[in-house]
Amino acid sequence: MQILADTSLTNYIPIAIALAMSIGFAVVNVGASLILGPRRQGAIKGATYESGMEAIGSTRKRFNVRFFVVAMTFLLFDVEVIFLYPWAVAYSQLEPQSPMAGLFLARILFFISTSVIAYIYAWRKGVFRWD
Repeated sequence: MQILADTSLTNYIPIAIALAMSIGFAVVNVGASLILGPRRQGAIKGATYESGMEAIGSTRKRFNVRFFVVAMTFLLFDVEVIFLYPWAVAYSQLEPQSPMAGLFLARILFFISTSVIAYIYAWRKGVFRWD
């Protein structure tokens, strides 16, 4: 009887409720802004606004690719931290001397070391230099 309870779809009801609430919230907000929001257009409203200053020059300037590389590096380590939380919860529930604990530790050390090696490689290639 325990096996049937674990394979049931009732475990997914809270996820479905949260998903329905988030989609409903988004739809209600977009609908409310369309109904209640102002509709007037004009030269001043259509003008570019940037920190209270008038735009100088073309807005289609090229940015150095290093800005994007730094952003991607930040995202890499940000996602890595997100993956560390569930791993830490699962790892803390294992027996200290079990073979699974060693396997879990080896996998996360491999995961972190590949990211660190990629970071060191990028550092040596000069990706993070701003000159």
